Amino acid sequence: MAKLLMKGNEAVGAAAIKAGCKYFFGYPITPQNELPEYMSRELPKAGGTYLQAESEIGAINMVYGAAGAGARVMTSSSSPGIALKQEGISYLCGAELPCVIVNMSRTGPGLGGIQPAQGDYFQATRGGGNGDYFTPVYAPASIQETVDLVMEAFDVADAYRTPVMILGDGMIGQMMESVEFKDSTNRDLPPKDWAVGPHRVKDEKKLINSLYIIPEEMEPHIQKLFRKYDIIKQKETRYEKINCDGADVVAVAYGTVSRIVRNAIKKLEDDGIKLGLIRPITLWPFPIEAFDGLSPETKALLAVEMSAGQMIDDVKIANAGRLPVEFYGRPGGIVPKPAEIVEKVKAILGGAK
Repeated sequence: MAKLLMKGNEAVGAAAIKAGCKYFFGYPITPQNELPEYMSRELPKAGGTYLQAESEIGAINMVYGAAGAGARVMTSSSSPGIALKQEGISYLCGAELPCVIVNMSRTGPGLGGIQPAQGDYFQATRGGGNGDYFTPVYAPASIQETVDLVMEAFDVADAYRTPVMILGDGMIGQMMESVEFKDSTNRDLPPKDWAVGPHRVKDEKKLINSLYIIPEEMEPHIQKLFRKYDIIKQKETRYEKINCDGADVVAVAYGTVSRIVRNAIKKLEDDGIKLGLIRPITLWPFPIEAFDGLSPETKALLAVEMSAGQMIDDVKIANAGRLPVEFYGRPGGIVPKPAEIVEKVKAILGGAK
């Protein structure tokens, strides 16, 4: 299959259409505007419907309606826009409705700026809405991986009846790389016999709901959700380990920052220092097992983020006190340079001697 040179935001839209997405509801916000623009142009050609809602709140509730009718549906936004969608995401989780949500994140808090950042980690992995719930979260590091994970996200959403989030950033959305569009993952997906709509059997009554007035009914519903989350942890956790055998320090980084760490690995090799990398591909479930069996030579872990430090909490949990955990972060839209990571690693090793 021929490769195409595409901007990240547009590649997301193309991948969604190839995955069978039929509805897109959104509201413009930089730096992801090329995605809804692409969908407005291309989705109707594929027999789908694009609608620019009156607000982010309106968009996520339109997603609720389409998902409840059994359609493949997606929305996208950037950081403060995703914050506005959080109540609707909580409703989608409570009602067990599948959809894909794309966040090309920017800086914050508040309106922040339009530069790439990773300050939405808590928002994505802890659930920014109310109640007990999680959403699977994918963190792609390239445009090709973004395309692949968007297509997989639709299947995972349908397989588990859950919203799935793609957490990119402004750089992933705006840069251009060559991509190819592979076939779907071809999972054995269950029928959507729970969905409402004209396809239901005559006089059959179906209810999409997350409201349980009686606590004795609400509790088993939440317990059911968490049994599903346990299965997702077992079957869908994904990560990559690079250069970890015998590493002096192992960095933990995702998305754009993981690419910068790869460059730092090459630079440190010239100085006889071995830097490893654990790259979470799913931020939730976080790949705790990736931290098992690290080499005795490893002196520390280094969490590297484009934030003031959010993933570091999960790194500490996964590490379980076995190694010192260091941090290097650049918040506010500053993208760290490989040389900065090189110096941080050298400082860690200097302090360990």
